Amino acid sequence: MLQESHEGLEEHAFVLDYLSTGKSFSPKPEPIVQLLGETKFTLLEAVPKVTDIKVKERVYIGKGDRDKIAVIKARIMYNDLTEVAKNELPGVITEIIKANEAKFVSIFNTASPLNIRMHSLELLPGIGKKHLAAILQAREQKEFGSFKEISERVPLLQDPVKLLTERVIAELKGDSRFYMLTRPYVREIR
Repeated sequence: MLQESHEGLEEHAFVLDYLSTGKSFSPKPEPIVQLLGETKFTLLEAVPKVTDIKVKERVYIGKGDRDKIAVIKARIMYNDLTEVAKNELPGVITEIIKANEAKFVSIFNTASPLNIRMHSLELLPGIGKKHLAAILQAREQKEFGSFKEISERVPLLQDPVKLLTERVIAELKGDSRFYMLTRPYVREIR
């Protein structure tokens, strides 16, 4: 299950790609892993301690003794991901969402308006005014208990897990004005 440290840093992450010789353009080649944090979907680049690291593997990246990750090099942007990492990303996000169903179902139960014209649920792709009205009406009668229940009680709504996955990817790409599932990445200007 999800665990987050007191500072709001990621405790665990999933490996999206492992580059045993580092990036081709790097002046000092060293092994690199690209990671996705499981709590805030933070994209990270790290140096592994071991060579037997596998794509989609869950690794500890918190404070203290790490068994597979030596050092977190940097937080990265979506465009910094390798093609392998970009291809693995949707599947890993989907698995995180499914493994933490209660947390993500609660979004459908507790989401509120962003302003007088837009509700935060409308940030999910495929949810317009009609689906929003159906979701709000259904949750007024009884809170949702699972993704299956959302799909059953809201007619013609796409798979909620797919909607959430697509939203996370849109936020990671930096295309969003509002962030509901990830922490926005702001590159420091020096």
